[in-house]
Amino acid sequence: MFKTRLISGIVLVALALVCIIQGNALLLTVSGLISLVGLFELYRVFGIEKSCAGGVGYLAVILYYCNLQFSFIPDTMMFVIGLLVVLMFVYVFSYPKYDTQQMLATFFGVFYVAVMLSFIYQTRMLPGGAYVVWLIFLCSWGCDTCAYCVGVLCGRHKMAPKLSPKKSWEGAVGGIIGSALLTLIYSFVFQGSMGSTYRDVAMLCAICAVGAVISMVGDLTASAIKRNYDIKDYGKLIPGHGGILDRFDSVIFTAPIIYFLALYLIGK
Repeated sequence: MFKTRLISGIVLVALALVCIIQGNALLLTVSGLISLVGLFELYRVFGIEKSCAGGVGYLAVILYYCNLQFSFIPDTMMFVIGLLVVLMFVYVFSYPKYDTQQMLATFFGVFYVAVMLSFIYQTRMLPGGAYVVWLIFLCSWGCDTCAYCVGVLCGRHKMAPKLSPKKSWEGAVGGIIGSALLTLIYSFVFQGSMGSTYRDVAMLCAICAVGAVISMVGDLTASAIKRNYDIKDYGKLIPGHGGILDRFDSVIFTAPIIYFLALYLIGK
């Protein structure tokens, strides 16, 4: 199992390197495809993955990602309201095919999966985004790894015993500190290329520490949904890891946080 997870992890990192370094249309397309697969996994939990309502969700994701490239929707709220209105059409004219929970899940899924993940691409396209975008993974996957190691070594106090019995407060602290340290190392290695000052490095470490806290919320959110519906994994697409949502559960939350913190704090 460990060998499978390791190989899958190496492949994921390699793919991430290629897509993020290239950026632009490649990263946008791959992010869109990942979002569609993740949305399918979530919709399968609610039994709407092959339904008309689910189809509206998939089309909304495609429209949203196309808009990121071509900017034909002048206001994001037009997209939000438009999606809601279309879903209400499906709801009332196919009644009682769907229950209210399924329609709410359809609407929720577009933003929880697709919109949140799109901030990987949007962060990459920021000034200096070629370097800042990696903070998303340092404070999600980095936090996860550091928290696991510290938790195994000295975890005593359970953080959420009913939701995730293996997670501890000691591991959480280790994950936050570990993420900040990884960011410190990363920032010094690329300081020349980034053109960052010591103040910028300190800011990046602080941003990553905040992102690490949020990443744990993202991880627990995905676990809560799975426990509510009594499933172990969202899918089997990634050997040893599960589905897209199992691997990107924390990234979903950290991507927009890193984007907005970087947008408003770095360089000010």
